[in-house]
Amino acid sequence: GDPTEAALVVSAHKHGQDKKFLEKEHPRINEIPFDSQRKRMSTLHKDGNIYVCCTKGAPDMILDRCKYIYLNGKAELLTKELKSKIMSQNIEFANEALRVLGFAYKEINTPEKFNEEELIFIGLQAMMDPPREEVKNAILKCKSAGIKVIMITGDFLNTAKAVASQLGIEGKAIEGKDIENINLDNEVEHISIYARVNPEHKQDIVKALQKKGHIVAMTGDGVNDAPALKNADIGIAMGITGTDVAKESAHMILMDDNFATIVKAVKEGRKIYDNIR
Repeated sequence: GDPTEAALVVSAHKHGQDKKFLEKEHPRINEIPFDSQRKRMSTLHKDGNIYVCCTKGAPDMILDRCKYIYLNGKAELLTKELKSKIMSQNIEFANEALRVLGFAYKEINTPEKFNEEELIFIGLQAMMDPPREEVKNAILKCKSAGIKVIMITGDFLNTAKAVASQLGIEGKAIEGKDIENINLDNEVEHISIYARVNPEHKQDIVKALQKKGHIVAMTGDGVNDAPALKNADIGIAMGITGTDVAKESAHMILMDDNFATIVKAVKEGRKIYDNIR
């Protein structure tokens, strides 16, 4: 799977959990896959005579589905105070530029009752997802070359701000839900960080920048990124993690999925243009 999944497997292994053993003892029999709207995923596992629903995802989205919390070896009612405490911890992690996931579960008698309602909250897990070392320097080169870098992410707003600060990306930061409540055409030139964004918001951002006369290069890897990749002046699909649909919709494929490579390509392209001129 992706690096987040791999990090969770490694973390579990360090705490004495063996993935192959668990898969054999508690086979997966159903799944509600992750999507960018729900920002969570669930799997259903057989455990003897009962079934266990396991859910992970964005902490706020997980908490919205939880009625209980696992405390002192048993499930207790999840109060507003406990929810507030959990979200405060989430913000604390996010301010350190950590990616945070929430986890929950419930036991059911029959697989037909598999859903994401009235879950039992277990806890949070925070992980480092540092930008590549060469990205900060690449962003500095963009600034000196008159190119504005905009960060668009599904991560929590505080995490996005912390990472942007590390990289030297300056400007207003908003969440995807705010795009519908503002005049994006007027605000787009002042916004540099978009967090908790759904793929369809990417297209809105592209169109708003183009209306202002900007040439827009947009990166993406998912099926839902295809419209934005197609409508951007230069759509750049990820060569390693990109889906076939994203690659077919893009004008260019980035073979190493590295932002710094885009900056090098611009530099080479400008040399060629200058030589021709």
